[in-house]
Amino acid sequence: MDKMIVYEDNVLLIVHKPAGIATQTSRIGQADVVSELKNYRKRKGEDTYIGVIHRLDQPVEGLLVFAKNQSAAKILSHQLQDNTLKKSYLALVQGELKQTADGKLTDFLQKDNRTNLSKVVKEGTDGAKKAVLNWNCVKCYQGKGYSAVEVELLTGRHHQIRVQMANAGMPLLGDMKYGTDASKELSKQLGVANVALFAYKLALLHPKTGKYLEYRIDWHAPLMQ
Repeated sequence: MDKMIVYEDNVLLIVHKPAGIATQTSRIGQADVVSELKNYRKRKGEDTYIGVIHRLDQPVEGLLVFAKNQSAAKILSHQLQDNTLKKSYLALVQGELKQTADGKLTDFLQKDNRTNLSKVVKEGTDGAKKAVLNWNCVKCYQGKGYSAVEVELLTGRHHQIRVQMANAGMPLLGDMKYGTDASKELSKQLGVANVALFAYKLALLHPKTGKYLEYRIDWHAPLMQ
């Protein structure tokens, strides 16, 4: 757990979550970040409270922030709602995009709790929630069939990036849930087994001091080279 911690003080923790581990789960015997953090705090003789502010899908690697007390959790949750807490991602998508390509996606997503999948639906559909993100092309890998994009989430919906990018014709490599037959075949050819999504940057105001904090980590995906 110590190696996963990027920043820690008396009110918050910023963690580098590996791919393959859940942020939080109720499944017995399955490891998750929240349980690891509680055990970490217990070993230090601290209160074991961990406030979950946001999550990453199990296959996704990247930065997460957690609160150490309820007051900090409340402040950080408000920052998430008013977009003061900013989350930025890198993704590999099918398609050779123009280097200057960018855009803003606004959709309404409906989650199916039975299948744990979300889909784009019409505004006003029962249970639909507005989802907004900005994206821009970082690099086009000419002749290879894919591009790298940066994504900034303006809302936090279930599987949001994966659903919206696929709906916009830019499915993520390695995404077996929302990808197209073509993107799945390309992923197989390229050897991409996990969802090619990485939460590389996190920016927020410290809940106690108000100081601006920004943390970044590098993505060492072979296909990004």
